[in-house]
This record gives sequence, structure tokens and C-alpha cells, in this order.
Amino acid sequence: MQSATVDVPTPAGVADAYLTRPDDGDPHPGVLFVMDAYGLRPRIHEMADHIASRGYVVLAPNFFYRSGRAPVVPLGDLKDPNRDRAAFMQQIRPLIQELTPEALGRDGAAYLDYLAEVAPGPVGITGYCMGARVGWRIAAAYPARVAALGGFHGGGLVSDADDSPHLSAGSLDAELYFGHADQDPSMTPEQIAVLNRALDDAGVSYRAEVYAGARHGYTMSDTPVYDEAACERHFAELFSLLARTL
Repeated sequence: MQSATVDVPTPAGVADAYLTRPDDGDPHPGVLFVMDAYGLRPRIHEMADHIASRGYVVLAPNFFYRSGRAPVVPLGDLKDPNRDRAAFMQQIRPLIQELTPEALGRDGAAYLDYLAEVAPGPVGITGYCMGARVGWRIAAAYPARVAALGGFHGGGLVSDADDSPHLSAGSLDAELYFGHADQDPSMTPEQIAVLNRALDDAGVSYRAEVYAGARHGYTMSDTPVYDEAACERHFAELFSLLARTL
């Protein structure tokens, strides 16, 4: 693999990002990797490398770049079962709130432009936790540039807000796959049903599954909720989606 930390110019500054691709000199399709709320870190690099090993150029930006380079806040031991997750989320929440649809539209254009320089053509997006929602925003803003969107243990895709992501389903032109976590408070069965109805009504090509027994964050091996079987299932579905669309 050929991997490096790169700087991506955006309208709001410079985003540090992890770029990885096969070291064979051949052209490969691009994939935008949207991190979870814990941010850009070794586990994200590891997952991006695994995707790249299947023949893709993968860009994983630090979406919190406005507050500094990764890690934006000290992560500590994410596997510690006694860690105060609520206190950590209090630090992260303001960074997430900065990611408005307008900000993501501008950032998304910068990331897609950067990928276009190294991987011309439509891209796929894979997003985790908040990244599923962020990926949706970018796919909806640039439907002609995004051919696929995979969302895994995503949260906040349906809300009562006037700008809830599910309300923009009609703007999507990508094929979608969702691997929802079982009993996930950030994406309840009722919210999944609303999301599916919105996609059906908009005529979007998609498939949504609930991974039985898997908890929110199941792909992240540096946390206590990691589920190896669910993570491998997610990779299989993601690779199938990318192969069909890219």
C-alpha cells in the first residue's frame, strides 16, 4: 500500500487527511471514508487500508479540522469499559454541531475535488456512526459525483428537525446500503422505518439490514462494542456495493 497524511484545502482552512491506495501505479476508483465521532486515528487508517487493498484510492479526512489536526481531543484508551463516554461526548458535540449541511456541502466539494485528482470518476462513500449522516449530506449535495453510499451503525439520519437527512432522499442518485446496529438508540426501529419509507418514496436504490446483536460502533476494534462477525459482514457488503457501482 502507498499511504500518507495529506492536506486538503477547503473554504474554511486545511483539513488533514489519510490517503491510501494500492502501490501498483494503476488507476483505481475513489472512496471517501467518513470517520465516526472519535475521529481520525489508527483504527480508521487500518480500515481505509483494508478498503484500498481491494483496489480503491481511499481518502479519510479529519472532519473536525476546524478545531485542529487529529486527534483533535485526547482519546485515551477507547477500550476502557470505565471511561466516561458522556464527558468525552461533551467535548465532541460542539465539533459535530459545526458540521451543518452548508458546511458539509463546502467541505464535501473539497474532498471530492481532491479525490478527483488522484481517482477520476464517480466515487463511493462509506460512513460510520455520525459518518453515515455526513456521507448522506455529501451524496445528496453532489448526486452526479457519488455513485454509492454505505452507512454503518449510523445515527441521526431521521429526526424532527426541518433539515433531517431523510427529508432530502429525493436528492440522492447513489445506490445505498445500510448496516444498522441492533437496539441502537441513535437509530431506533421506528427511525429505520421512517428512513426506509423516505427512500422508497424517492425511488432510491437501497438495501437496509439490521445486524442482530451488534451494538452501535460494531466496526471499531479499538472500542468495547467491537463485533468481529458484524465488522466482517459490513466489509463484505461494502465491497459488494463498491464493485457494483464503481
